[in-house]
This record gives sequence, structure tokens and C-alpha cells, in this order.
Amino acid sequence: MDFILNEDQKMLRDTVRRIAGEKFAPIAAEIDEKEVFPSDSVSVLRDNGLLGIQIPEEYGGAGAGMLSMVLVVEEVARVCCSTSVILTTQALASDPLLLAGTEEQKKNFLRRLATGDCLGACGITEPGAGSDVSGMKTTARKVDGGYVLDGAKIFITNGGEAEIVTVLACTDRDKGNRGISMLILDKGMPGFTVGKKEHKMGLHGSDTRELVFDNVFVPADRLLGPEGSGFRTLMTTFNFTRPAVGGQALGLAQGALEASIRYARERVQFGKPLSSFQGMQWMLAEMALGVETARSIVYRAASMIDTEPESPELAKIASMAKWYASDVAMKVTTDAVQVFGGYGYVREYPVERMMRDAKITQIYEGTNQIQRTIVAGQILR
Repeated sequence: MDFILNEDQKMLRDTVRRIAGEKFAPIAAEIDEKEVFPSDSVSVLRDNGLLGIQIPEEYGGAGAGMLSMVLVVEEVARVCCSTSVILTTQALASDPLLLAGTEEQKKNFLRRLATGDCLGACGITEPGAGSDVSGMKTTARKVDGGYVLDGAKIFITNGGEAEIVTVLACTDRDKGNRGISMLILDKGMPGFTVGKKEHKMGLHGSDTRELVFDNVFVPADRLLGPEGSGFRTLMTTFNFTRPAVGGQALGLAQGALEASIRYARERVQFGKPLSSFQGMQWMLAEMALGVETARSIVYRAASMIDTEPESPELAKIASMAKWYASDVAMKVTTDAVQVFGGYGYVREYPVERMMRDAKITQIYEGTNQIQRTIVAGQILR
């Protein structure tokens, strides 16, 4: 789909593909095997100005836009999904600041995230509140000079690595969604502790933690947007970040497809390459169709953010992009394992890792069942 990319975007894609091939691909299997956070990869992303690719230049970013970010995420995920999560999570932490922050908050916290001075995280999910954000139990009680935060979050990506965390909490439970606010926390605040590390099916190199808040005092100037606006800010943030998850899923699918094509050409069975059998050809063709159609809607969603960020269609297209691309990633990576046969089931080849990594794209930032609900609500409105 080069025809929709300008020359700068093509150059960015090619540059990131080279970086990913040289720096991330060689260590992807080791990161997965040892379940270690790729700190060296963070340095590479930072040094190349990729952690704030979509953030305006006045706040320390590259100002390249959302389509450029999707291209970066796609190319990184193509070889190492655990590293690509660093990019998507940085956006999930920074976009609320970009959307609702004061100038002072943007110049302080957003700039630090955009330049890669530190990593960020976003505290949303709780033991009893996943897709049902309004069911959260974490509270922020108003006191003189700020708020006292109590509660816990789970499954927080970058939770143990982040220095800035945007946290959702109830400031007025009686108001439902309108009683949810978003606060900005620094690592090391008294009462803010990082809990257990989760051991996951996939994304072994991504740090996933529990965050615990015990009587944490949060100054009033850390309130992000007006009190009670947190839910609205989060939903708008998801419109901007779901296409990036779509890009991540797209990269996984592309990487699995490329590996499958190489293997089918090289693997000989019954005296002929696998690629010479019609059944294999059709399977690869269907995988390629899924990847190309996913790319179309992911790029469309990203382009809409760049050109029509206020469009009433954005929530629908963003949800479709995340939903469709992640389903494609799951199918293509599963088919890739099938193409490899027994070799696909062992860790000598990357496709079993890609299959494990792909599953989470159907779950986080809103399960694909939630995306169906969002789309249905939009088209029936």
C-alpha cells in the first residue's frame, strides 16, 4: 500500500525495518525464552526518536502523525512483538496528557515521555473491572491540596518500568462514568508500590505488573482534565491507540506470513517444495489476503486520526481496525504454525512465539467482543 504513503513515511518505514532487523530480530527469541524486559531496545527506540513519533514537536515528539506511528509499530512487531508493546504503551500513557493535559502538564510529563527520558504506563484494569471500566474500585478521595488514592490495578504493561503512570479512579461513585477521574503519578510516591510480575502466554519480554495504591497523596495539579472527565478522556484515548494495536497485530501477521513463505519454498516433501502444492498455495494466498485487508483498515484508521481527528466515524473505524487486524493476526500466526508442521510447534522457529504473542491483541485495549459492541452502537445510532 505504498500509494498512500508520502516519501517521508516510506523512508521512515524502511529505516525502522532496517533497525528492527539489525537490533530487535536477533534478540527476540532470547527475550522470549528468558522473559526479560528489553532495556537495550528501549535505548534504541529513544535514540532514534521513536518513542514520541506521533507527539507534536513542541512537546518533544517528532510530530510525524499517527500513520507514521503505525508504520513504526508494524515494522517492530514484525520481528519482536514484545518490543513493539513499548511503543504502544508509551502512546497509551502519553495520549491522555496530549488530549486533556494543561500546558504545564504537557511541558513536564508529556515531554519526558515523548523524548524517551522515561517510560510510561496507564492504570486502568482491576481484578473486578476489565472491560467494565465503570466497575472499578480504586478511589481518589478529595482532601486539602489534592487527592488520596487507594486501590489496585492489575495487568499493567510497563508497570515495573514506568516512571510516569496515568491512573483512573473514582472521585464520585454516585455519578457512575461521570465520577471517574484521571490522575498523574510518579514512581516513588509514598504508598505507591509495584506488585507481582505476571508470567504470560506471550509477550514474555513485556513487563506486566500489579500496581498498589495505599493512601497515596496526589497533588491537585496532577488531576488530568476536569474532575469526572477521566472516562471520556480514556474513551477518546482508545480511539487514538487502538489503531496502533492494529498495527502491532498487522506486523505480527506480516512477519508470520513472510516466515511461512520462506519455509514453504525451502521445505521439500514428496520430492517437491511445499510451495508447489496447490493446498499450500491457497493457504498462503488466504494468509496474504488477510494481511492486506487488515493493512487497509489499519492505515485508514491512522490516516483518519491525522486528517479528521474529530470525525464521528473515528470510534467505529478505530474499533474495526483493532478488531479485524487482531483476528487476522491470530488466524495467520496459527496457520503459520500449521505451515511449519512439527517445526512450527517448537521454539527453534519464530512462528510459535508469534502465535502466542498474537492472542493478546484480541484482548487488551478492549476485547474484540467489546469492539463489536462499539461498532454496533455506532452503526445503529
